[in-house]
Amino acid sequence: MSDHSTAPLAQLRSLLGDTHVLTGEATAGFRKDWTGKWTADPLAVVRPADTAEVQGCVRIAATHGLSVVPVGGNTGLVGGTANSGALMISLERMNTVREVRPEAGLVVVEAGAILSDIHDAVAPHDMMFPLTFGARGSARVGGFLSTNAGGSNVVRYGSTRGLCLGVEVVLADGRVLDLMSELRKDNSGYDLRDLFIGGEGTLGIITAAVLRLVPAPRHHATAIAAVADLPAALRLLRALQLATDGAVEAFEYMPRSFMTALATHRPDLRQPFGIHDHAVMIDLGGLSRPLTDTMEEVLAEALEAGDVLDAMVAQNDSQRAHIWEMREAAAEVTFTRLPIVDNDVALPLDGVAQFIDRMHARLAEMDAGADTLIVAHLGDGNVHLTVYPTNDDVIEPIREMVEDVTVSLGGSISAEHGIGLSKLGTMARRKDAVALDVMRAIKMALDPDNRMNPGKVIP
Repeated sequence: MSDHSTAPLAQLRSLLGDTHVLTGEATAGFRKDWTGKWTADPLAVVRPADTAEVQGCVRIAATHGLSVVPVGGNTGLVGGTANSGALMISLERMNTVREVRPEAGLVVVEAGAILSDIHDAVAPHDMMFPLTFGARGSARVGGFLSTNAGGSNVVRYGSTRGLCLGVEVVLADGRVLDLMSELRKDNSGYDLRDLFIGGEGTLGIITAAVLRLVPAPRHHATAIAAVADLPAALRLLRALQLATDGAVEAFEYMPRSFMTALATHRPDLRQPFGIHDHAVMIDLGGLSRPLTDTMEEVLAEALEAGDVLDAMVAQNDSQRAHIWEMREAAAEVTFTRLPIVDNDVALPLDGVAQFIDRMHARLAEMDAGADTLIVAHLGDGNVHLTVYPTNDDVIEPIREMVEDVTVSLGGSISAEHGIGLSKLGTMARRKDAVALDVMRAIKMALDPDNRMNPGKVIP
């Protein structure tokens, strides 16, 4: 090992102790992300216990000119933790839910806290942190803030950015930026917090956060319904919103491509009726009254109108959990085949059907043998489109085609997974040039040596 690497390692061990400075084979658990597509070869992985130790690690890295890559649950899909020779800073030991304050509607957490642990901590107070997605048992605060994660409940509660009141960040020079606001309103200059939410660790390392809570629904109604087409699904969504005063928490699109793959790879998740071209999973949450009767009434009216073809409403917690598990198996099912072109786009709600139709028409011209798998947060227009091409040569042309169709409909090329490495080409092609210049200026101001998760987000 060279002197260039032994000196910082010795300083890191002095700061953290040998146990919390991992090198060589001890870093095996950090060398690839959940997808297995993106790999890392770090100089070391360090595991600080508090913000002061994160500061110390960042300062040591700065002294020796090392790149710094933060890592949470490593459940990302876009290569956000890939690196070679960097110092990876794992926040896993900083996992405390510090304070739950139901009267103020907030929870204070460290960046290594796991999402499901936050859910468990606030539940006894009849409160809920409404962010939820399939990786909630391993995803950590720093990760879901850094990618501005969305999840299934965005239709009612918004994405992560709207659920975060404040953050604490260690900057590239080791200073701590204290933005741990507990306020709903603060108009005192630039909203610096939002620079770091969605910043993927390129501007600093989030070490703690103040998160918003909402009253936990006392009643749920959950169903899966086959619908005639996507316009019918949107009519059903509107009818449910009107009938429940906006109590729709999730409205998830699961068409034939997804349900067929689910039946193949998860036969244990029995489907309640035959596979249709279009299906939606619906979850309602109410504070004051049961919603099952309302769900059944709206579905019955839609059935009579021909918008709904079949439906099953959960009658107990076990059935409700089963329906949710079907939706949350999406990532597992998606990555059963390679190669893939994984797309995470956002569209106006009434543009989703056009997007799917146009994309399939153009895909047939480019690669007639390609398969697709689609699942979507239909309530907020976020479509997860996976294309399985017949050969690697068409991967980039397909990616550009999806971009073309998305942008032509007024959509965004990234909805909730982040940019990382996988969407750098897309950013270069599609992001406004002035916006990229501003992003580069901000990066230069906060990280002039380009050491914080370099090569990510900004092409």
